[in-house]
This record gives sequence, structure tokens and C-alpha cells, in this order.
Amino acid sequence: MSAMALELDGVVKHFPLRSLANYGKAVHAMDDVGFGLEAGGSMALVGESGSGKTTTASVIARLYERDSGGLVVDGEPARPFRSRKESLAYKKKVQLIFQDPFGSLNPTHTIRSILERPFLIHGLANGKADLDARLNDALEQVGLSPAAEYLRRFPHELSGGQRQRVNIARTFAVEPSIVLADEPTSMLDVSIRMGVMNMMLDLKEKKGVSYLYITHDLAGARYMCGTIAVMYAGMIMEIGPTEAVIADALHPYVRLLKSASPSPESGPARARLEAKGEIPSLIDPPSGCRFHPRCPFAKPLCSEAVPELRDLGGGRRVRCVLP
Repeated sequence: MSAMALELDGVVKHFPLRSLANYGKAVHAMDDVGFGLEAGGSMALVGESGSGKTTTASVIARLYERDSGGLVVDGEPARPFRSRKESLAYKKKVQLIFQDPFGSLNPTHTIRSILERPFLIHGLANGKADLDARLNDALEQVGLSPAAEYLRRFPHELSGGQRQRVNIARTFAVEPSIVLADEPTSMLDVSIRMGVMNMMLDLKEKKGVSYLYITHDLAGARYMCGTIAVMYAGMIMEIGPTEAVIADALHPYVRLLKSASPSPESGPARARLEAKGEIPSLIDPPSGCRFHPRCPFAKPLCSEAVPELRDLGGGRRVRCVLP
């Protein structure tokens, strides 16, 4: 069995509401979230907006602390940080690539100032010459050459794709073992997305990192990752090998996502799965399966209890009583 880079077991994260209208209630951003990511592997976390994908990444990165459940990174259970040194060691190991290439770079700082901070904070450079060499290498490996030309620029002088490459360079600067990529290409022009995705795959092979790739796009998930986990309303609905899940989705919600995705080979007349209603409120989630109010196959028992994430063999698990 391969070593695991990341393991979540029954993780819960709720955000209490303090308004008078909702006092005592909470947003159920994550409920019973569990999956594993193999060392050197890649997993796509897929779902529509508001499903809990970004919160999951934030909990793994320890931007938010989980309410309950297990979190294990490189075989070590996560525990409260006892010192700044422990916090820095964890954050060096687990890095985020943010979705917004425009908002995640300080507009008042040069690219050099932005990129040198990780090296200085983590004490990775031995003097100015070593720092200069590391900065040049960081930009060269993401395709920004000549590096000296980019280091003296400000973020507003770069295109969206170039800014995201700077973000990726900053992420890999500290040599992480786990990279949480939160929709890294969704705000880029379609014409440059493939270039950024290929560059990320190349870096993964060179650096041997593990990817958790967050997206709402099944095609992107299929291209980037060998395993897929699908979230809906704060819960994992289905997990399995990407090709198997896309070819033969078991959960009705995953089938809905698949039917809504472009499929040129199927032609314009292919059958589509229609869902009822709207996405449920995470303040007052429905009883039982969270998809049952919209599910075209729902039975009375679907509203009675939350289904377990059942192991069906072959690496496939599904939270549904129907398959």
C-alpha cells in the first residue's frame, strides 16, 4: 500500500452565525468529510460553488481549525501549534495556490519583494547571492524568462496568466510536499489555461508533490488527477478513480454533473439528467441525504438518515442507498 500524504476522517467544520435572525445556528460547511491522498498522487475535489471545497482546503492548510474529526499529514496527526516554529514547519509542508491571481498578489510590492518573502520567512537562502539564484530559478521553472525582467515589475504590469505563474512560483518556493490548488485556472483566459495546467503537471513530476486540485470542471479534473472526490452541500458524495467515476457515475448528483458537462462525442441530442429545486441552505440542511430534495430517484428512506460513505471496492465509495 502506498504511503499517504494526507488523510481526513470525519472532519466537521461549522461557522456559527451571530446575527439576531440566525442566532444559535451555523453554516454546515463540512460534515463527515473523509478521504485520503497518496504521496505523490493527485486528487480532484469537485463540486459546484458553495459545496465546501475551498473550506476543505482551508482546513487542511490550517487557515481554519476543524471542529472535530481527524487530519493526518505525512503520517503525523495534526495537533494545535505549540510554537511559531511548528506553525511554519506545517505551512512549509502544505501550500495553497489561490484562485484569484489579481487579489492574491500585493499590488504595492514588486515581484521580487513578493517572491523573496517565503525564502526569508523560512530561512531558505544563505545570503544575497543564494537568494538571487533561488528567485531566478523560481521564475524560470514556471516559464517566466528572463527572470530579472519580471522581478522588477509590479503585479499590475503582468497579465492574468503571468500573475498566476508568480503565485505558483511562490507556492513551490518553499518545496512543499502537498499543494492545495484552489481552482487555479478558473479566472484565466481559456487560451492560456492548458499551458498553466501542463506546467503544474510538469512541476508535480519534477518535485514529487501531492496535489489536491479543487475545481468545478469535470474535464479539468480528468486531465489533472487520477482520483476524484465529489462534494455537495458540505459532504462527500462519491470517491473513486477518475476514469471510472466519469465513465460510470454511481451517485445521482455526480450523474447530474456529468450530464451538464459538454460532451462533443455524444452530440447535441444526448439525454440529460434533470434535477428538481435549488441547492439547499447550509444553515438548515435537509435531513437524510442532502441531495434528496433535488434527486430524480429519491425514495422516502433517503430523507430519514444520512447515508454512510459505503466502500464498493476498487477504490470506489459512494454516499447513497440506491446503487
